[in-house]
Amino acid sequence: MSAYHEAALRSKAWPFEEARKLIKRYRDGKPESAGPVLFETGYGPSGLPHIGTFQEVFRTTLVRRAYETLTGGAPTRLVAFSDDMDGLRKVPDNVPNPDMLREHLGKPLTQIPDPFGKFESFAHHNNAMLRAFLDQFGFDYEFVSSTERYQGGHFDEALRGVLRNYQAILDIMLPTLRAERAATYSPVMPISAKSGVVLQVPVEVVDAEAGIVRFVDEGETIEQSILGGGAKLQWKVDWAMRWVALGVDYEMYGKDLTDSGVQSGKIARVLGGQKPEGMIYEMFLDEKGEKISKSKGNGLSIDEWLRYGSENSLAFYIYREPKAAKQLSLSVVPRAVDEYFQFRDSWHNQDADKRLGNPAHHIHAGEVPEGSPPVSFGLLLNVVSLPGMDDKDLVWGFVQKYAPGVSPQTHPELDSLIDNAVNYGRDFVAPTLKRRAPVGAEVDALRTLDAELAALSEDATAEDIQNIVYAIGKDEAFGFGNLRDWFKALYETLLGSEQGPRMGSFIALYGIANTRTLIAQALDSVA
Repeated sequence: MSAYHEAALRSKAWPFEEARKLIKRYRDGKPESAGPVLFETGYGPSGLPHIGTFQEVFRTTLVRRAYETLTGGAPTRLVAFSDDMDGLRKVPDNVPNPDMLREHLGKPLTQIPDPFGKFESFAHHNNAMLRAFLDQFGFDYEFVSSTERYQGGHFDEALRGVLRNYQAILDIMLPTLRAERAATYSPVMPISAKSGVVLQVPVEVVDAEAGIVRFVDEGETIEQSILGGGAKLQWKVDWAMRWVALGVDYEMYGKDLTDSGVQSGKIARVLGGQKPEGMIYEMFLDEKGEKISKSKGNGLSIDEWLRYGSENSLAFYIYREPKAAKQLSLSVVPRAVDEYFQFRDSWHNQDADKRLGNPAHHIHAGEVPEGSPPVSFGLLLNVVSLPGMDDKDLVWGFVQKYAPGVSPQTHPELDSLIDNAVNYGRDFVAPTLKRRAPVGAEVDALRTLDAELAALSEDATAEDIQNIVYAIGKDEAFGFGNLRDWFKALYETLLGSEQGPRMGSFIALYGIANTRTLIAQALDSVA
């Protein structure tokens, strides 16, 4: 038994805790005749994909890997299921041509024209966006379309099971509904042959084995088969049916679906199946503390994160604390970028137990890259946010003076990081900065710092510069209550922010001459 396998058996990292649920489910391993252990993630393509939809695939992948580690490589599958036969209930806020979409409300998403004009339907567009992102991350998954499964007859036997157990399903669902909703509720929603709309009307089972139901459509009593795409199930019933039809063993979902998971689990048992194992995770919130939503388009899009931060920083942020509500806004990106590298560096000096608890281990499937960029993302942001510094080539010039021998060719990860920093600094940091004039003893302290820097060579080390900064802050002649007050004064007068980098590192990167220019500008602003 390898050291990693032994450590995995003891690890309290959440992917291993979740994987052990599957070990308990199949104490002797899943029977070979039942196929591989099946992990599922669900996606509702009624709005543009965002990080909240992606995170399920990533987190589920981590549990899948942990299970394979614990079992020594037992076979598994991961299905990314798109509920693209669902009827469009409202027009999303963040798509073009809303009036065109409004004309097709109620129809299955695969039967609604693409408002972007690129694909055969709205669902095909959003499915393509999801798949492109998952492919970009290199996920091993199988994409499954609800429409293809319904219309291809793959769900027909499970749909017969719904009709056979129609009353039992009603007995589960009706007590959970308001009286008005319960009066017309049906687990089965026929698709109108007249309008193409997914109908929410009372349904009578005529012949369960033949799949025939009776309902009223535009005043006419209709008998129609629900097989082969003739109907869509209400989503809680659909969820349960899918678990049974596909043989799903593991699916995680958000806290807002807790009650739904309970009801769907009961329905799965009625249909002769078993509710999957899974984790109930907390929701992502936008900068206002509101739940992110595909239809609202609040929170961050996938492309937005990748414009300002790396793919690995996104994976790092999603990995951590899945059962704690977290803000998902641009303000969290810089810290995620730098913390990812900190954890990545520490992994190489840890034993197996600690490594399995390190997010970098899970992000990189145990093959963690060595080495980190010579400058932090936070430090780059401080440089690129200064006037005239939003040019990538100029930033590279500063970095190469700070760390000779690096280049875009030798350090492509740093090259991408500079792209992210320039974008973030120009778009979000620089517009908020406002340098204030120094006051009182700050003036003399800055003059002293300028004089000390003037005596140094341009290649002075960050540590040498930091020692000078410390000495001035500790000098009782300037009367700073503590070093924090001195650093705060430096940040506010030179950089225009309340917080900032390690000043020695910043000055070494930005350059002594350039830093003296900042000091001169600050002193010139004194009334």
